[in-house]
This record gives sequence, C-alpha cells and structure tokens, in this order.
Amino acid sequence: MKQKFIIVVVLLVSFFSCEDVIDVDVPTSEPRLVIDASINWFKGTTGNEQFIKLTLTAPYFDDGVPPANNALVTVEDQNNNVFEFIEDENSGYYYNNNFITEINGVYNLTIVYENETYIGTETLLAVPEIEFVEQNLEGGITGEDTEIKAYFTDPANEENYYFFEFIPNTPVIPTLDTFKDEFVNGNQVFGFYVEEELNPGDEVLIKNHGVSKRFYEFMYVLLQQTGSAGGPFETQPATVRGNCMNITNPENYPFGYFRLSEVSQVNYVIQP
Repeated sequence: MKQKFIIVVVLLVSFFSCEDVIDVDVPTSEPRLVIDASINWFKGTTGNEQFIKLTLTAPYFDDGVPPANNALVTVEDQNNNVFEFIEDENSGYYYNNNFITEINGVYNLTIVYENETYIGTETLLAVPEIEFVEQNLEGGITGEDTEIKAYFTDPANEENYYFFEFIPNTPVIPTLDTFKDEFVNGNQVFGFYVEEELNPGDEVLIKNHGVSKRFYEFMYVLLQQTGSAGGPFETQPATVRGNCMNITNPENYPFGYFRLSEVSQVNYVIQP
C-alpha cells in the first residue's frame, strides 16, 4: 500500500511539473514606420476623399499595432497641387478631402516623422470595368466549394497589371491576388476566387485595382511569403521592400507602399 502511495505522488509531481511557464525569447528591433498609402479612385466617384494610414512595427506578442502620430503628410501632383493629409486625433489615420485624381498622373508622397523624411513616387493607373460575374457552387477539389469569376476586358497593346480583393461579408479572411496580362493581352479575362464557406445569399465585394509593375511584383512576393508554410517564428526568405525610402537616414527604411489606382468594384450576391 505504501508503494502504491509513493507511485501516485511521483505521478502527481510529474504532472504538475508540466505546468511550468516557458518564456520564449523573441528577437526585437527598433520600431520602423509602416506606410499604408493606398489612394483609390473608385469608378463613378470624384476620388476627392482619401486617407493614408501610418503605423509602427511592434514585437510579435504585442496586443496591437501602435499608430505613428504627429507626422506631416503631403502628396504633390504633377501640376504642383499639394494635398495635406491631417491626422484624425491620435489614430494614425491621415485624411484629405480635396484630392484631385488624374489617370496617368504622377504623384509624390512626402512624410516627415520623428525628424526624418520619407518619400515615394507613383502613377495613378486605370482599370477596366468589371463586366459580369459567374459562379459555380460545385467547384474546388472537393466539388463543394464556391467559385467566382469576375470578367473584364484587358486593353489591347498595353502592359497591364492588376490587384484583386475578394471580401466576403462572412467571418472569412479576404483573399488578395495579383494578375498580369502577359499572355492574355487584349482579351476578356477574369479574376478568380474560390471559398468553401460561402452559401446562397452571402455577399462578396470584388475590387479590381489598376497597378504598376513594381507594385505587382511587391505584392506578388508578399503574398507568396505570407502564404507559405511554416510557424510564426520562421524567418522570411527576404525583406519585402516597397517604393518608399527614408532620405534622412536610409538605414531606417520604412515598410509598406505608396500606390494609386482606379478601382472597379462589384458587390456580388451568391445565387442558389
């Protein structure tokens, strides 16, 4: 009986010893500026109201993403119009309500933050209208997924690049995708979306952006890395750099991108 008691005690000690907290030492670095400067001109609107979001990088286990406050943010077009973006309280969101959009117009972004100046240059590119949407309720490998094709006609004799967003109104992560017209120039083509958790009556907001070759390459690499297998501590194959630079201190380069796009969008309802 005494021997059994000793065995039970040993088992209990072993069990509770597994409850020790293990501290993971995650490498940290000085915060960097993250620039989310996506100027979107939706077809059928003036495009006057725009915003730019500035945040800072944070350690992996932090609860939130800190905003970058009190920056001076301006965008200048090729006609020397300067658009000032004003922060809404301490949100990290900077707004402008008199922006002038011009297809093929060249724009220059300037951000002054913590006494350092960041710049970026990009062209506002057009996008074809989404003409119609087709669905297939028996798609995917299993034959049980919902497939959506958003058709548009690519302009002939042009080199075009596209950035798609598929945003369902259900608790499903939006899907992002890139597309180039290298082999389909001038043809009717489509953006493709497949999702298991969609049912008749659900809605999917489809957005197609006209983008530059550089943004296409940036987003293509970014999506390849974020979609790859591996744990949260896996080292990225390479740092994905955008088109913004720090001209005061080049070593303290920012993350993110300055992009301007015309956007065609459709809110599609899944049919029975």
